[in-house]
Amino acid sequence: MGLFKKDPFGHFIFLKRWLIQLLGILSHRRYHSFNSLQIEGSEIIRDLEGKHVLFVSNHQTYFADVAAMYHVFNASLKGRIDSIKNVGYLWSPKTNLYYVAAAETMKSGFLPKVMSYVGAVTITRTWRAAGESINRQVDMKDISNIGTALDDGWVITFPQGTTKAFNPIRKGTAHIIKKYKPLVVPIVIDGFRRSFDKKGLFIKKKGILQSMVIKAPLEIDYDNDSTDKIVEQLEYAIEQHPSFLKVPTEEYVKLKKERNKKREFWN
Repeated sequence: MGLFKKDPFGHFIFLKRWLIQLLGILSHRRYHSFNSLQIEGSEIIRDLEGKHVLFVSNHQTYFADVAAMYHVFNASLKGRIDSIKNVGYLWSPKTNLYYVAAAETMKSGFLPKVMSYVGAVTITRTWRAAGESINRQVDMKDISNIGTALDDGWVITFPQGTTKAFNPIRKGTAHIIKKYKPLVVPIVIDGFRRSFDKKGLFIKKKGILQSMVIKAPLEIDYDNDSTDKIVEQLEYAIEQHPSFLKVPTEEYVKLKKERNKKREFWN
């Protein structure tokens, strides 16, 4: 029966839809009132078809980044052009949208558990646990779960695995790209770290201009490109390559100046 239809992870789709609507309504003013979200490239989301799409992005908070993407994606699919004005776009939200998150993060409280039900594909981090650096083997079930999510729809991942800027891209993302051959769409976000606390649950400062730039899908030779080459391509695409930090390119400097001007105007 349609009412009791489940996603591949056993979650009721009607309940996911209701939670997306509820959390979306509650969080909308965080991006369209208390603060402002500037969006570029929504037409790329609108033109995407089918399944097997992997979004890669830099990361600034645990939850606010993902919540903003749920807003932008659903608004774009409803024909909004670089805008999340009028939350009515959540009337029939996309329910086969998933995001990769650390298992320990999603078990850290009631709200994270609720958000996990909405679409988290939880993984056990191999490099960090309970705030300490570790080194353990990859759980192949985690990789398989990401593949399952891609087969069902779209997946958001943060390949640095941390909210710290300019941390290295984890090679696991490149292995996933080579294994499942998804369409890879880069996203660059900014302003979230200034707007919210580290978890992204509480507003730290109002009147901040946040930005989300959605870029054209990457051209990847899945069979012949090495994981190192894909990692480097991801670093440039999400503007986290060390060269952006040490010797900014002319294009990057121009982009940052434009964003700063808009931020000064908003403040």
